[in-house]
Amino acid sequence: MEAPRLAHAVGSPTSPCEEVIKNLSLEAIQLCERDGNKSQDSGIAEMEELPVPHNIKISNITCDSFKISWDMDSKSKDRITHYFIDLNKKENKNSNKFKHKDVPTKLVAKAVPLPMTVRGHWFLSPRTEYTVAVQTASKQVDGDYVVSEWSEIIEFCTADYSKVHLTQLLEKAEVIAGRMLKLSVFYRNQHKEYFDYIREHHGNAMQPSVKDNSGSHGSPISGKLEGIFFSCNTEFNTGKPPQDSPYGRYRFEIAAEKLFNPNTNLYFGDFYCMYTAYHYVILVIAPVGSPGDEFCKQRLPQLNIKDNKFLTCDEEDGVMVYHHAQDVILEVIYTDPVDLSLGTVAEITGHQLMSLSTANAKKDPSCKTCNISVGR
Repeated sequence: MEAPRLAHAVGSPTSPCEEVIKNLSLEAIQLCERDGNKSQDSGIAEMEELPVPHNIKISNITCDSFKISWDMDSKSKDRITHYFIDLNKKENKNSNKFKHKDVPTKLVAKAVPLPMTVRGHWFLSPRTEYTVAVQTASKQVDGDYVVSEWSEIIEFCTADYSKVHLTQLLEKAEVIAGRMLKLSVFYRNQHKEYFDYIREHHGNAMQPSVKDNSGSHGSPISGKLEGIFFSCNTEFNTGKPPQDSPYGRYRFEIAAEKLFNPNTNLYFGDFYCMYTAYHYVILVIAPVGSPGDEFCKQRLPQLNIKDNKFLTCDEEDGVMVYHHAQDVILEVIYTDPVDLSLGTVAEITGHQLMSLSTANAKKDPSCKTCNISVGR
């Protein structure tokens, strides 16, 4: 049986006795699957006198770390040398504990003051439900351990990417954004039935909808931010939008200044690929002071509309001029309703390339260009 990978854990930041979880081999500790509440492995002796953790508390949850603490009876407390933490993705809690080699299930930590921080981007993913249980242990002279019974099992969910993580993604996206090309319109492709429905049921105004789960798993806008997707990339040789689209043969075009101007804020939302050579950057345009603007201000890095690597808006000789990055595909989310009367709807002459659709697309977790050192 292959030894599980072990995580780093440290004591309370205010404690002078910070420790790290030690990499213990199977010769030092024979980790086993739990049967009921007790360890059944012959390499670990059982000793009921050790206090059983109870009233477990999880706090300070991020996308790749959390703090854990619990209560214990004082009896034999001074005998405790280590803590065993059984951490599993919730959906796998009843399956083979060693089925997924990249997801450890037993973390071994020296007995440090609580709360203890558990951190590890190689096994903790954002927006993921986990189960956790704890056991106290006392290392013996011969290298074996006596252990308590397992604590109760509790559940928790990791958090989304923070602004710090998104800024790391932003910096990686800037590296490959390329030179800037001029644009004059934003456009949105859909089927004819979509536009007919908007006219008949929504008074001619396209309504924001909740963003799907495409892109980075930890993106704070997926499944939460409401908006309308637009494209803005142009063809290098014509300076106009491409005639092909994966989303439908009918296209709504609107002058860029009607969506993006000094009365709007611009935010970086995500950077990802789908096992392909080209990459996508999600940007959010929100009218200043709107609900979408308030949502983004708390969660996303804000960009200078006149000076950034992806999409700019500036005035030249009294005229608004717009540019977009050439080497990434921009997906722009506008957070307010948009009336069809502000633009035009027409059929495109190109093809509907369904293979290029990003609807609920999963990010390639192995790509070194668009991943950062936290859960994907």
